[in-house]
Amino acid sequence: MIETKFFTPAEAKLTLPLVRKIVKDILDTTREIRLLAEDLDGVIEDNPQMKKMASDINGFMNELEEIGCFYKDWNFTIGLIDFPAIIDGKEVMLCWKTDEADIKFYHDVDEGYSGRKPIPVKYLY
Repeated sequence: MIETKFFTPAEAKLTLPLVRKIVKDILDTTREIRLLAEDLDGVIEDNPQMKKMASDINGFMNELEEIGCFYKDWNFTIGLIDFPAIIDGKEVMLCWKTDEADIKFYHDVDEGYSGRKPIPVKYLY
């Protein structure tokens, strides 16, 4: 089992250029999959192009996990990423999505995106 890497907001921010690129690849590929599925009238099981794109997405997800963060947008629309962190002595997830310039929010592990709160200022620097 892989040991969880905990990020400070500053450490997570340093990964954003690479994370942003990987998330763009995931969103672009899932968009292509949707278009291809429409062209194939939903008959996708044995399509080699579809299999390749699904494999590509798995590879992108693995890249994110190697960095230590996790893709959480299973609708593939906003590119949501969680970074494990410790805030006020509690395990939480720093939360970032593709339209945000920086990592400014977190949520409890069991709350998810709907429980996002601003990261306390003392953790930002």
